[in-house]
Amino acid sequence: MARDTVETHFIQAVAALKAGPARDPGGPVREGTSLTGDRCRTLFQRQLDSRLLDIAARWLREQDEGFYTIGSAGHEGNAAVAAAARASDPALLHYRSGAFYLTRSEQAGRLPEQGIRDVLMGLTAAADEPIAGGRHKVFGHPHLAVIPQTSTIASHLPRAVGVAFAIERAAALGDRSAWPPDAISVCSFGDASINHASALSGFNTASYATFQGQPLPILFVCEDNGIGISVRTPKGWVEAAARRPGIAYFAADGCDLADAYDAATLAVQHVRANRSPAFLHLSTVRLMGHAGSDVESAYRTQREMRGDMERDPLLRTARLLVEAGLETPEELLKTYESAREHVLRIALETTRAPRLGSAEEVMEPIAPRRPDLIANISPTAGESPVREKAFAGTLPELEKPLTLSQTINRTLADALVVYPEMTVFGEDVAKKGGVYGVTRGLQKRFGASRVFDTLLDEQAVLGLALGSAVSNQLPVPEIQYLAYLHNALDQIRGEGATLSFFSRGAYTNGMVVRVAGYAYQKGFGGHFHNDNAVAALRDIPGLVLASPARPDDAAAMLRTCLAAARTAGSVCVFLEPIALYHTRDLFEEGDGGWLASYTAPARWRETHVPIGRARSYGEGRDLTIVTFGNGLRMSLRAAVRLTQEGYGCRVLDLRWLAPLPVDDLLRAAELTGKVLIADETRHSGGVSEGVVAELLDAGFTGQVARVTSADSFIPLGDAANLVLLSEEEIEQAARKLLG
Repeated sequence: MARDTVETHFIQAVAALKAGPARDPGGPVREGTSLTGDRCRTLFQRQLDSRLLDIAARWLREQDEGFYTIGSAGHEGNAAVAAAARASDPALLHYRSGAFYLTRSEQAGRLPEQGIRDVLMGLTAAADEPIAGGRHKVFGHPHLAVIPQTSTIASHLPRAVGVAFAIERAAALGDRSAWPPDAISVCSFGDASINHASALSGFNTASYATFQGQPLPILFVCEDNGIGISVRTPKGWVEAAARRPGIAYFAADGCDLADAYDAATLAVQHVRANRSPAFLHLSTVRLMGHAGSDVESAYRTQREMRGDMERDPLLRTARLLVEAGLETPEELLKTYESAREHVLRIALETTRAPRLGSAEEVMEPIAPRRPDLIANISPTAGESPVREKAFAGTLPELEKPLTLSQTINRTLADALVVYPEMTVFGEDVAKKGGVYGVTRGLQKRFGASRVFDTLLDEQAVLGLALGSAVSNQLPVPEIQYLAYLHNALDQIRGEGATLSFFSRGAYTNGMVVRVAGYAYQKGFGGHFHNDNAVAALRDIPGLVLASPARPDDAAAMLRTCLAAARTAGSVCVFLEPIALYHTRDLFEEGDGGWLASYTAPARWRETHVPIGRARSYGEGRDLTIVTFGNGLRMSLRAAVRLTQEGYGCRVLDLRWLAPLPVDDLLRAAELTGKVLIADETRHSGGVSEGVVAELLDAGFTGQVARVTSADSFIPLGDAANLVLLSEEEIEQAARKLLG
């Protein structure tokens, strides 16, 4: 359906409208509605501006000056949802939410032209566009409580649930939320999206929480135009899918502004008063196709498309105003032409705005590390009565040397003292203390509002974290096993890591995702509990991937990650080697070589570990073994045997897998001229590939070799040893390299 067809039909239909008896503009625009004539006028103008922005988007594309044509035409009824909500209610919007955005902008006291210009600058990829800065066309603004969303279908629903959760959790955390205490989370999406696993996770989490009596003020808004690109949604399916335990259902004709406003008002009132979820089902139409390149006639009949034009929400709001005697057809057409000229003039102006001009400009908001600030924030606990109480009088620095698991536990406890906005949650982390006891005792010390169990759904766990983080809290979710993280990786890749990029840092979701990972567990085998695949994490721009092996490193690195999340909004994954959780010895039984004393707060500053800083062992000049995780223990044992034979070996623990500690790597490599990479991840796509590439890119001319695990899933039992990197392989490869 071409834009000129839609425009022509609107103009002709408005011209044919018949005026009714004049109504009081301060009263209902028609009998039985709460929508006043004055408000109807205002919302019509925002609906009209949204329609004209879609027309401008197509025109800009034809001029090769615009880069996005997915529009809101037919969905302009969502202006009613914005009008029913408050300007301070956080909104995570569907990409057809133009009228909502313009209405929200005006609600916040901005001039209508400002909202129009925002959208046009997004369409033309202008560097001064107020949210993404020319990086993508999204609806968002740092002062409108509109959190930008990408086009990944339904991926924002788990986060939206997390925002609602965070609103209610804020009071228990000292009212540190970014939103008012009576705010609600508003989340809009299309009818095709409700079938996506992310959407189902969002609905289920909301229902699950409500079933347990947990307040969760979220309004799900489904704008149902009956078709997802070219695939039809079965009639009745949205309502059937929406009706879930604990979620109130409201429905309206989204093409009828008064009906949509009344239903949206009731739904918003329900959510705000009851602090429980609601599903608002708005029946809409889609005009002008899915996007500018979409040929609707390939899959829709002319009769269907004409039927949608008859339901055009802009036309039906015009009819409301004319039949209420508040406007004449001539006045509306004059308004239309004047607004059209105005929008297209601004569109032309935005084509002259500067665009991003360098890779540095594009990448600037990806990962603002702020190392100096992180170094200052990280050592902040100090000794206090609160800390003494948290540890029941037995401070960890006074305990005997600790294992990796015990050290992480004590560090989390210290962090919960330092950051009152911090929460620890996941599957089995509360009373049980996690599968490996890492979080044992934390709930008892800090309470169920700060340490709690979630449902068994990794998307839900990460969605709660994302929603909490963007609400100015500090979430530390646990993913039980690395293999389970891949079930929900898009929550980190598509939602977590992109938010700063698509909002120029105005919105961030700083968090630390603890993941139990890697292989070598004894008596607990199989792929799903021994996953060694990290490539999918290492290629996410800006993500911090920490991989501590020793207890003392784990404590310092966890404090660094928490400080980075808090100060710079960094998304950190803290990958903990399961097989080393309870390891005590290094070379022989009883030596205690893998234990470490807990560092007192007074020494945190001097023991601070910056992101991307490796740790070196030994002074040898013959060979550098580069490794991490379980490989560190194996490499140290192999290096000792080689040293006893007269070879000078040093071992470099990378500690950080993203970003790699390139400077330390090169320094260690140049000291020996020979590098062996001992990589417990896979031969293809493993960490060693990146290490080799960094050495080559830097012009290293020495010898390089690597030993890795095989390109295999990890089997059960002793068969795992056939495909995993071994200590013997490291030693053999070292001897070969040494000649």
